[in-house]
Amino acid sequence: MPRRIVDLSIYLENDVVSDPPAFLPKITYLDHKSTFEGMAAFFPGLKQQDLPDGEAWAFEQVSLITHNGTHLDAPYHFHSTMNDGERAITIDEVPLDWCFQPGVKLDFRHFADGYVATAADVEAELQRIGHELKPLDIVVVNTRAGSRYGNDDYVSAGCGMGFEATMYLLERGVRLTGTDAWSWDAPFVYTAEKYKATHDASLIWEGHKAGRRIGYCHLEKLHNLEALPGDGFKVACFPMKIRGASAGWTRAVAIFD
Repeated sequence: MPRRIVDLSIYLENDVVSDPPAFLPKITYLDHKSTFEGMAAFFPGLKQQDLPDGEAWAFEQVSLITHNGTHLDAPYHFHSTMNDGERAITIDEVPLDWCFQPGVKLDFRHFADGYVATAADVEAELQRIGHELKPLDIVVVNTRAGSRYGNDDYVSAGCGMGFEATMYLLERGVRLTGTDAWSWDAPFVYTAEKYKATHDASLIWEGHKAGRRIGYCHLEKLHNLEALPGDGFKVACFPMKIRGASAGWTRAVAIFD
């Protein structure tokens, strides 16, 4: 059977609701005609008509944060420490072995937006798909947000993974997780309501903050997870090597051998 590769990444593109407005990417496209002056600077005396079809080169100027598009978060993004006090590693220090491992998909599309998944939810889904977690399994979570990408409600769609659900995975050796939602945690709008009612700051970013206890990475803004079975595939998600950064963009894929 030939190898099959399933793209799990969203586009980096303009004018699509992939982030809150202040964080949106901006891409300026420069085509083959408009870039002639830049090429001519390298070759004095060059005339545009000398080039085939008068065309120079095409390139793009991109303004991004490291958390635009499908990206891998390093432990440093969550907190300055991990593993109960060690310095948190940055994206250029993430072990590449974490980034190419057997994949497991938890189907949480039935949970309401803002729901915080528990350890019991994770355990029940693993039993349903018949999978026993192994160290370094890459666990991805299919939420309702995957179907809302590009729509106005994308950032506020989908369930989140709570502290105990995240710890359930980490305590079993998982070191890389992922979600098709904007955040591994529940959408902020729902957490803000809970915080307003309780003033309990431990509810804020509780899944991310599990990294203080056990260092781990997670993918955000995955796509096409509904095309995956519960297991039987590998995930490849090597991040861009940005020195000292909290995250790096990745072209995440699922590989079926």
